[in-house]
Amino acid sequence: MLNLPNILTLSRIALVAVFTVALALDGTPSPLTDSVSGHWFAPLSIGSCVALWSFVVGAITDFFDGHLARKYNLVTNFGKLIDPLADKILVSAAFIYLSTVGLCPFWVSILIIFREFLVTGLRQLAAAGGHIMAADRSGKWKTACQLAFCIACLVHLAYGGNLPEPLRSMSIGTGGEWTRGIFLWSSLALTLWSGLHYCIQSRSFIR
Repeated sequence: MLNLPNILTLSRIALVAVFTVALALDGTPSPLTDSVSGHWFAPLSIGSCVALWSFVVGAITDFFDGHLARKYNLVTNFGKLIDPLADKILVSAAFIYLSTVGLCPFWVSILIIFREFLVTGLRQLAAAGGHIMAADRSGKWKTACQLAFCIACLVHLAYGGNLPEPLRSMSIGTGGEWTRGIFLWSSLALTLWSGLHYCIQSRSFIR
């Protein structure tokens, strides 16, 4: 059944396609760059700017589809299956790209992606056996840190130093490295912790 939450979830998958295509244009200079270089929020390239905002919109739909489904009793089996997959695909696409441009170590991206799909598989197996593996608080914080890291990196790639303070200091130089580092290592720690928690939860039905 295609209700509003499910439509938002499917739109997030479509935004992954937009995000991916935009990255192919990442080397294309923005037509605004020469005329407004150094001005606030002047994009450095078309591709990185489109990628940033498609990711931001996707992250917003991640909140609203679940919120609307619970609030208006629109939870469906289709939504339960597609919603976590859409989240994982969006985050995985971002981490893979950020690894290719040197903003995230490849081994970190591999661990994060492995955990995401492992937990999704465990939850689906549990649901098939009549068990419910509810999302815990660490998982929610993990998602928040992952999204914050990806957005911080994409803002850096899209706008660089063309940001007002204090955003500029948080995007370039030592300040930018610290900001992204805090979000990255927090994401990794919470990813491993929440992944371990889900594995412990799943022991009974796996056994």
